[in-house]
Amino acid sequence: MPGSASGETRRTVVHVAAEFWPYARTGGLGEAVRGMARHQARAGERVIVVMPLYRAVREAGYVLEPAGAPLTIAVGPGSESVRLWRLAGPPPAPDGPTMLFLDHPSSFDRPGVYGEGGADYADNGRRFAVFVRGALAALPRIAAAPILLHAHDWHTALAPVFLRAVLADEPWTRDVAVVLSVHNAGFQGHFPRESLAEVGLPDALYHWQRLEWFGRVNWLKGGLTFADYVTTVSPTHAHELRTEAGGFGLHDTFVGLKDRFVGIRNGIDLTTWNPTADPHIAQTYSSTDLSGKRRCKAVLQQVYGLPQEPGTLLFGMTARLVAQKGLDLLLGGHALWSAKAQFVFLGAGEERYESALREIADAAPHRVAADFAFTDAKEHVVLAGADALLMPSLYEPCGLTQMRAQRYGALPLARRVGGLADTIEDQETGFLFDDYTAPAFEQAARRAVDLYEDPDAWRRHMGRAMARDFGWSEPAARYAEVYEWAFERARARP
Repeated sequence: MPGSASGETRRTVVHVAAEFWPYARTGGLGEAVRGMARHQARAGERVIVVMPLYRAVREAGYVLEPAGAPLTIAVGPGSESVRLWRLAGPPPAPDGPTMLFLDHPSSFDRPGVYGEGGADYADNGRRFAVFVRGALAALPRIAAAPILLHAHDWHTALAPVFLRAVLADEPWTRDVAVVLSVHNAGFQGHFPRESLAEVGLPDALYHWQRLEWFGRVNWLKGGLTFADYVTTVSPTHAHELRTEAGGFGLHDTFVGLKDRFVGIRNGIDLTTWNPTADPHIAQTYSSTDLSGKRRCKAVLQQVYGLPQEPGTLLFGMTARLVAQKGLDLLLGGHALWSAKAQFVFLGAGEERYESALREIADAAPHRVAADFAFTDAKEHVVLAGADALLMPSLYEPCGLTQMRAQRYGALPLARRVGGLADTIEDQETGFLFDDYTAPAFEQAARRAVDLYEDPDAWRRHMGRAMARDFGWSEPAARYAEVYEWAFERARARP
């Protein structure tokens, strides 16, 4: 079958994404795309990743070489020159995907990925339209047909729009199927109507069934409309996006997709996140030998100046300090801070939250520590040393930290939304609450504190959590099914 990895014609999977760790990451997107692409490549798929060539990639010291001649692309009334680069020398991961970087200096040779100083770049719509147009222009050159084009979030949502509304007469497009993954529907790419002409899209697309959205154009809505299949990053979040309360104003569009829209949870890298062989932590451990976990807790307490109290429940939180992550619940309640517990916060974000946590830590340095200089290595240390993880998110499409935490025996305390609901078993591998209120959150916290007072019961719960398989094997198999469905739909087009 065309498009089948095991059939007569082998497909090429091409991921187009604004982020891919370690080259660019502002949240979970870059890590999720990396995990998916690496697993697919290791499983035998032919996988290519195309991302923008940001200034940070060059500044990080990666040595690049041209991957073909420059390309001239039409973007609105004018044209632009773009070029693909690849890593020079042996690939860092020989069994991983082929990495290509699209170079357009005026768009991506900047200090930030999406903006600076807390503000988005004013020309983000055009920047990522240039990226998408360049990736599409390169597609016949870099990938063998049939091609599964996998776009991620609003930054690349114009890929199916250009492919079906502008390039449909190009013969090579008949061998391309498109899947769009929505990692965070809270960001959609809203721009003025005039932006259609500025990026080279016909004004006829300014229609409520295409890209028009409350008097503006919406890049993500356009991608949802023209993609062959759409996924989001957990089954529960797929349900939430179909509701008025959880659809971010696009619930009708998600509902209209019917069976072309499915939820597939993300995975984590089980090699990177492995407490039995983690080079970042003080002592490795397993569910059958938790002595290393106790050592890691003592070291975490020492690093952050907390008293060495092995019998005190230690909550950790590693997250961007933004409203989505439930900081208002944490700061708005009182019972949590009076509980017999210690707290370590790791992450950066909005100044109001950093200031509030700094004030609390200064007032109670023996119980609360806040570190705003996040690094990946520190996250390993916190998860290995913490007894429990705080993740009271307002919404959470999937979440990765709660899966990592369970693997490290840190039981998550989380709100029952999105991927948190799908990956945490209440009162078994963690603690869930429903209402986004401080009392509901604090009641769940009391359950955690009460359980911790029974060491044998807590260890049983830790064992269940550490036994969970959150790797990419199951999600990748689901994506392979979606890819086949996308090819079937693409081949049925007139």
